[in-house]
Amino acid sequence: MVNRIEVGYRPGVRDSAGEGVAERVRTFLGLAVEEVRTRSVYKIHAELTPAEVERVRAELTDPVIERSAVGRLDAAPFHWLITVGYKPGVTDNVGRTAKTAIEDILGRRLADADAVYTERQFFLVAPELRRADVLRIGTDLLANVLIETISVQSIEEWRASAPDLTIPVIEAEQEPQVRTYDLQVSDDELRRISSEGILSLSLDEMHAVRDYFADPARQAERARVGLGPDPTDAELEMIAQTWSEHCKHKIFNAVIEYEEAASCEPPAERQEHAERVTGSPRRLVIDSLFKTYIRRATEDLREQCPWLLSVFHDNAGVIAFNERWSLAYKVETHNSPSALDPYGGAITGIVGVNRDPFGTGKGAQLMFNVWGYCLGSPFFDGKLPEGLLHPRRIRDGVHKGVIDGGNQSGIPYARGWEVFDERYIGKPLVYCGTVGILPRTILGQPSEQKKANPGDLIVMAGGRIGKDGIHGATFSSEELRKESPAQAVQIGDPITQKKMTDFLLEARDLGLYSCITDNGAGGLSSSVGEMARLAGGAELDLSKAPLKYQGLDPWEILLSEAQERMTLAVPPANVEAFLDLARRREVEATVLGSFNDSGKFHVRYGDRTVAYVDLDFLHEGLPRMRLKAVWTPPHHPEPDLASAPPPGVALAELLADLNLCSIEKKCRQYDHEVKGLSVVKPFVGVNNDVPSDASVFMVDYESHEGVVLTEAVNPHYSDIDTYHMVASIIDLALRRAVGAGARLDHMAGLDNFCWPDPVQSPKTPDGHYKLAQLVRANMALYDYTTAFGVPLISGKDSMKNDSTRGGVKISIPPTLLFSVIAKIDDVRKAVTMDAKCPDDFVYLIGKTRDELGASEYYRYLARRAGSPEQIGNRVPKVDVGEAKTVLEAMSRAVADGLVHSVHALGKGGLAVGLAKVAFAGELGMAIDLGVISKPFFRDPAILLFSESNSRYVATVPRDKQKAFEKAMSNAPWALLGATTPEPRLRIRDLRYDLVIDADVLELKAKWKATFDGI
Repeated sequence: MVNRIEVGYRPGVRDSAGEGVAERVRTFLGLAVEEVRTRSVYKIHAELTPAEVERVRAELTDPVIERSAVGRLDAAPFHWLITVGYKPGVTDNVGRTAKTAIEDILGRRLADADAVYTERQFFLVAPELRRADVLRIGTDLLANVLIETISVQSIEEWRASAPDLTIPVIEAEQEPQVRTYDLQVSDDELRRISSEGILSLSLDEMHAVRDYFADPARQAERARVGLGPDPTDAELEMIAQTWSEHCKHKIFNAVIEYEEAASCEPPAERQEHAERVTGSPRRLVIDSLFKTYIRRATEDLREQCPWLLSVFHDNAGVIAFNERWSLAYKVETHNSPSALDPYGGAITGIVGVNRDPFGTGKGAQLMFNVWGYCLGSPFFDGKLPEGLLHPRRIRDGVHKGVIDGGNQSGIPYARGWEVFDERYIGKPLVYCGTVGILPRTILGQPSEQKKANPGDLIVMAGGRIGKDGIHGATFSSEELRKESPAQAVQIGDPITQKKMTDFLLEARDLGLYSCITDNGAGGLSSSVGEMARLAGGAELDLSKAPLKYQGLDPWEILLSEAQERMTLAVPPANVEAFLDLARRREVEATVLGSFNDSGKFHVRYGDRTVAYVDLDFLHEGLPRMRLKAVWTPPHHPEPDLASAPPPGVALAELLADLNLCSIEKKCRQYDHEVKGLSVVKPFVGVNNDVPSDASVFMVDYESHEGVVLTEAVNPHYSDIDTYHMVASIIDLALRRAVGAGARLDHMAGLDNFCWPDPVQSPKTPDGHYKLAQLVRANMALYDYTTAFGVPLISGKDSMKNDSTRGGVKISIPPTLLFSVIAKIDDVRKAVTMDAKCPDDFVYLIGKTRDELGASEYYRYLARRAGSPEQIGNRVPKVDVGEAKTVLEAMSRAVADGLVHSVHALGKGGLAVGLAKVAFAGELGMAIDLGVISKPFFRDPAILLFSESNSRYVATVPRDKQKAFEKAMSNAPWALLGATTPEPRLRIRDLRYDLVIDADVLELKAKWKATFDGI
């Protein structure tokens, strides 16, 4: 029986959601709509009496601002109605929560088969629209046809129809099936099996799988457990998931032959590479980028960083914070799903990365979230390839997804940023990260250690399993194409996950489990498969797994990436206490099997074996790739500085540019104050409206010790040289952290690579060059993290960020996010970037060089000239010795309280940096460039907009001048001028000509205006 309840606003009550839809219809689609009113629909599939339905209706309604009805609610005149609901099998978070609420209202449990299905209705007052226009609103703005249904009715059709009682239930009639695959076939047939199955396995890998199952001894062993010689679908899918680029990082573990053009001069920092790899700086054979440059960097620093506790082998990196606490940090990307469904992909990204620190060690309490997005311009007005969503829709969706995932989980956001480039139109990059906290010991054992033991029971806790997320790991290991599967999209449920994490923290402190990990990419195949390596084997019964609905084949249960699930190893002596606690906390937990020391991953469905694979083959049998990389430096035309606008005009227009303007409007929708631990907020200044260089949080209400979080990303430098791109962002991230008060000797880094396909092939004819870019990025990562003494504790790579949808290949620029987590001894000494007082001295620390290649200024000039390739070639570089001197000097100045503000210069250079410091304090500045002018600076624009590294702007009270200059004695510095009470930015060049004279508040208004309408 289905009961329908409709809930809408009372007449006269403002419908902000409807207003937002109307505004987006007008501005985004250019359609005329006078008004949009919204309504929620609940379809309750359960046996309820009329009195119970009425009780539920009353409780689902806010009587102050809403009205409701069972069946249909009357409506004011309208022209069109759009109804959006979920397709069968897609997670309906509101419906799941509503079912729980109904059980609480009625005081009884509903049946497992009972469910609540929700819809959203949009009543349009739009007399000029045709049905095709209304359908376009549904498909292009309100719904995602991959996972949602859309219906359109005119008012006449609505009046003539009865209330719709259909529900998106999956009717499963077939019995679960197990298929087998004959791999003793031609190479073309093997390629077809891999491609059509979304296995993402190469021909060499298919050969390895074929040969494994062809072994006569192995076939005899399989016969004893009831399997034939051919692999089952569960086995093939399990191997493909485990061997996916997403899980095995095949490119980072490949053997790479790297060579450079004879004309290329290796950086000085590169000369020592011959000691670590076979060859010379110009021709190398690299045995694993990961081992050679990433893990090696941390190993080389381990002795001087005793606070490193767990790196590279768990779900997140763990560092000691103090004698009481440890910190776990992980940043992930969720790019491919976000391209298909921005909201679902992003919410899954944030709740998924939440589970990484939670599944690290014995389980970390979740403390702070970070996010960052690389997107196409939301103002894009060109023709999109078929199958791609508009960048604005992607931007709105990913923001809403991460907001809902983070805010509803009770986790504050600490950092957020956006980068815009049309090359992200094909695949957006959605970075999400989480910091967790662990006691140093739990029940006398180090909290970062865990192990599944033979005899431990396999327990799955949290949400149920559905078709959502199947092929997520393999799908994200290839380019986005027409055949990309809709079921690879998942919808995260933060409320279910919050209940689960609260329960498991309680179980952790009671010592009820010995090992924990999350069900992310690959689901049970991955989580049980990984834990089985620790124990030595596992036997899993999929028939016991709780399902959202019937009709899943065993391989689908094994591979599903349905969210909000953790897998645990529970000693038999503790299982009753564990399950009892789960029942009392209303979290579903199920025993699915046990760990053993058989060396096998044995998967059953009831009495039938569906997979039987050697763990050694599953985890170590992957053939290594052998790749070639060739570096030939690109050459770009130089922009014409003679035709550049005056510096004042350029500054105003740069500040309104997508990559420099304010993104506060979106950021304000995130909660950064929940938990009440923030010290330096994501936005600072007199009006708290300018992004901070770093965020500072306490981790303990009883201590002034704190954690500093910051990051840097600049994919545009990759257009010239990824080596210097990586060097620059490491330098910038460290400067930001130190400027806020971070300890130089207690900083760790995270590296998140997102790359276009770097493997040479007919569809990637420039693969040798793209792989060389990846090699050079890794070289720089090693060179500069070791030089600065900053170990890497975690990271991730996403290697297939291309789209071929609509027959158009779009590849992202090589992108690396470098994140920093650091300790500050006393959060009361933290420093922000906003000017505090008039008449403070303004200092520039560090050298300015003629380095504008790929800078915001050169890219701005190239756009003005209609020649986007004119980005120049002199990309900013990092002098390690000078950079360390600057960091050490600023660290002393901050620790000694000698500065009022510190800002690390980055994009836009000195002019943009000064403007932002002035914006934050709403003060003016009188600046003289003559004190730093060099004879070779032929144009003041070079001084103003060069993005040279290792530079700060600091404001210093006059009574601290001598002490500050003494602290800076070993670093390059210049006294530029002073802050002024009048909010006006005045900058003079070496001839003392006034080259910029602008009202700070007017500039700030332009800086804020770019995203005002969206």
